[in-house]
Amino acid sequence: MLKTIITTITCAWIGVSCAHEIDSLENTNKGIAPTVNLVESRFLNDTVNLHYVSNIQLFEQEWDHLAHPVFWKTIMTLSPDSCVINIGATREIVEVTSLDQWDLRTDEEKDAYRDSIRVSRGLDSEAKVYMTTGKKDFYAFDHVLPTISRGVEVFKEQNVDPWYAQAILMIESPGRLAKSNAGAYGSFQLMAGVARAQGLTVNRYVDERKDFEKSAIGASRLISRVCIPEAKVILDRHGIAYHENDLWFRLFVMHIYHAGAANVSGVVNKINPITGGMDLIQAMWVTENGRFRNASQNYTQIALAAMLIFEEMIWDC
Repeated sequence: MLKTIITTITCAWIGVSCAHEIDSLENTNKGIAPTVNLVESRFLNDTVNLHYVSNIQLFEQEWDHLAHPVFWKTIMTLSPDSCVINIGATREIVEVTSLDQWDLRTDEEKDAYRDSIRVSRGLDSEAKVYMTTGKKDFYAFDHVLPTISRGVEVFKEQNVDPWYAQAILMIESPGRLAKSNAGAYGSFQLMAGVARAQGLTVNRYVDERKDFEKSAIGASRLISRVCIPEAKVILDRHGIAYHENDLWFRLFVMHIYHAGAANVSGVVNKINPITGGMDLIQAMWVTENGRFRNASQNYTQIALAAMLIFEEMIWDC
């Protein structure tokens, strides 16, 4: 159980945050800069001092009210023996039930149930209605908390927005070392070639991705040297104004971190937006193009859901 004793603003980070704000303002031709997230310090369990980045924009801008992150928050906190019946396009939750109860139905009964949902909601006959199982066993957030401070500190040392460290650690193999089917490995789930490009040694004998600090440095370099610059190029090409401290801009950068700039550029070209913000991110959630498909669409939905869970863990004493 988390016990909060004290909350303070980490003064050492204020100067860096202000520097980021000034730099971003110089690169933004319109709009008012949003609230700058500062690193906060909070004592947990009477002994652990957690350094983290607050997610104030998440609530100020009502991202927490959107159906997609609310759906993923539900999934991430449900045990694997539970499941959620939901509408694919909107992630509206129709029913939460046990997996055993769902499996008692025949395939014909499941199809008939899905058809009844489509009819009752006026959906097209081809609209997808999913059964999604709980994933609480994978998203073991209690295990990731000790790594948040370490990631935040490394990103600060690299002069990179520590929000990214916190977000990545909450959704990429939280609290464990794991290798994805695609070959990404380590706490920040870096591909071998990407890790090498950012200065890590990865060969048959040594894989520095398993070293937390080195992996964090590699991820911070990827964010600052590749993802953020590429995000600016894509948005500038469409004449979209942005600020680096915008939550939507950070989520846009996260899509590049996960799917690559070329795939993100392709889906943005298909959307052809004239403004950024929440509308652009939501459009990316429901638009496919090339290799930007289900996993890519879900990535920032899951990131937002993880932020909501993280905030509850911090504030629920």
